[in-house]
Amino acid sequence: MHKPIILAISGASGSGKSLFTQNLALKLRQHERDVLVLQEDHYYKAQDHIEMAQRAKTNYDHPDAFEHDLLNHHLQELNAGNSIQYPSYCYVTHTRLSDFNVISPAPIIILEGIMLLTQIQLFDQFNIKVFVDTPLDVCLMRRMLRDTQERGRSISSVAKQYEETVKPMYHKFIEPSKTLADLIVPHGGENLLAVDVLSSYLLDGKSVKS
Repeated sequence: MHKPIILAISGASGSGKSLFTQNLALKLRQHERDVLVLQEDHYYKAQDHIEMAQRAKTNYDHPDAFEHDLLNHHLQELNAGNSIQYPSYCYVTHTRLSDFNVISPAPIIILEGIMLLTQIQLFDQFNIKVFVDTPLDVCLMRRMLRDTQERGRSISSVAKQYEETVKPMYHKFIEPSKTLADLIVPHGGENLLAVDVLSSYLLDGKSVKS
């Protein structure tokens, strides 16, 4: 198998990265392309050695919250045609689960996460770097809905975390990384024109380095 094409999809929390990734993967699969989707969130560090109350205080919007060395190793393995033990993470207990999934590489791999473009050591594995650019007030509204409905959070805890870590970490780390993107996508995951352009670029077969 040829080396896979690896796309990094980054942007603020709640920017629409996941929806953009889903729409792009769907478009490629409609053209019978095999696509593997991975999430940076699965690489949050294990915190089994920390009490639950302390885990809740971790700054999950800082690059140090992730095990990027493991992610880099896994991308290298996938690039070499090898399978990986893809970790699982629990947002309720704030730690990594003991279970993992054995994942094999695919011709196109889409990796999405907030800190991907802040990690220069990962860039050798990326063929295309995308930044999903969405106004922060929209991101906050989406994060409120997601965290209360899917992760059992209260509105007050989401708002507190947003003001204390999410917003300042966005301005410190994520927003500056936008300049390193190959493609900036406004309007989040609903930008179907950007999905069409990027999928056409990938399907053309001339777009990436070998």
